Amino acid sequence: MKIDNIDNIVEFKNVSMQFPGVLANDNVSFGIKSGEIFALVGENGAGKSTLMNILYGINNPTSGEVYIKGKKVENFSPTEAIENGIGMVHQHFMLVPSFTVAENIVLSKEPRKAGFIYNKSKAIEVAENLVEEYGLKVNPRDIVSETSVGIQQRVEILKTLYRGADVLILDEPTAVLTPSETKELFAVIKRVVKELGMTVIIITHKLYEVMAISDRVGVMRQGKLVGVSETKDVDEKKLASMMVGREVLLEKLEKTGSPGKLKIKVDNLYVADNRGLPSVNGVNFEIREGEILGIAAIEGNGQSELVEAITGLRHIESGHVYIEDKDAKELNARQIRNAGVAHIPEDRISTGVSGPSSILENLIIGKERRSQFSVKGIHLRQSSIRRYADDLFKKFDIRGAGVDTRVESLSGGNMQKVVVAREFSYDTPILIIAQPTRGVDIGAMEFIHDKIVEKRNNGAAILLVSADLDEVFRLSDRIITLYEGKITGEFKSGEISKMDIGYYMTGDRREGTDE
Repeated sequence: MKIDNIDNIVEFKNVSMQFPGVLANDNVSFGIKSGEIFALVGENGAGKSTLMNILYGINNPTSGEVYIKGKKVENFSPTEAIENGIGMVHQHFMLVPSFTVAENIVLSKEPRKAGFIYNKSKAIEVAENLVEEYGLKVNPRDIVSETSVGIQQRVEILKTLYRGADVLILDEPTAVLTPSETKELFAVIKRVVKELGMTVIIITHKLYEVMAISDRVGVMRQGKLVGVSETKDVDEKKLASMMVGREVLLEKLEKTGSPGKLKIKVDNLYVADNRGLPSVNGVNFEIREGEILGIAAIEGNGQSELVEAITGLRHIESGHVYIEDKDAKELNARQIRNAGVAHIPEDRISTGVSGPSSILENLIIGKERRSQFSVKGIHLRQSSIRRYADDLFKKFDIRGAGVDTRVESLSGGNMQKVVVAREFSYDTPILIIAQPTRGVDIGAMEFIHDKIVEKRNNGAAILLVSADLDEVFRLSDRIITLYEGKITGEFKSGEISKMDIGYYMTGDRREGTDE
């Protein structure tokens, strides 16, 4: 419900947040108006999520004041934030995988019979009503672990709306969504702001989304607020330079050389999903050295299972994956890595990093037994490991207090940099890359793209899977489209437009028009 007679529904006054070795927020002051869509942008580690975690009560600021609906916050806790109408959907989901969609939505606020018996049918009814009201399509009876990342995002949003939030914080909400899902989400956001008078705060790195949906935008850099502007008064170029403190040019990347020897051959591959249902259905393709093959597909169409099969993380039902002259079907994940395959997984939390471990430990995972880092594979050479980790920490601009920082304390983008730094430092002829820039800022994206093309120019064979069509088009030499686990089209760079390729991604092979 819209708050009357309050201009700023949220206000930060001289807020600072000091962590050991890191000043995450530095004397930040600004207000967010009732009934607006406010975008908060900045590089990874700029302090955006930390500031919103303060508003949501997760962090207690070192100094400064926070006001919600004109009232000063005295006790910082999520419980009080929720009571004050603040809801937050985190970048990394906080769902119970074994519960149904409905059970997750009503968790901790369950409808009950006779005051104490969980009312399952009422929970489903509540979820169905929310789905109808907000247009976020989910099946309340589905088990969360068996749903796509995009569906889980919707569940998180519905869970927050169920608790009556009138200020909704979305931390990188489109990082896991397809273009069509993003469009649907934006329609929902505009509707709840216009029709219900809610206030929405979006933390994002995607500047074109800022321009498309926000009323105002705040830019942070190195913990400080650079400025707040009306979105209509700025453009992407201006915002990018404010974010990184320099001009950012995502120009056409220079590619040299031509495809060489065959490195990967996928032959009539069939793979099942977690439910045992067919997910990859008779896929065939080849990748040569000095070539990037991009996969364009709406999430849930077999690309994740395909990558897992190639890297030894999922059983191959039938068919073959040849890594140079070796059949991956006969190798485990370690043997595939030793055969010359580096892998950036799509989910950095579950398969990319060890959260409780340090940056240093994560950077040498898989390399511990090398003579550079150990004596006879038993005793670690600590000084060599530290020098190596310090070098990658600086080279890949990982933002943290140092290499001894626990990875779970990093922002999502800096976690991604740890994964990219580790995998790119392998001297391997083959790279399997899934969602390389998900959740990273524009400066880091520019850096990662340059590194991918550098690897390609140096002869690596690269398989690229990305939900970002701009990224697929920018980096790929060839593109294949997947729909329901089958290849629906194959194109060389420049042969098809982003508009037309959408037909192939949805199983419709007709080419569209630009009219």
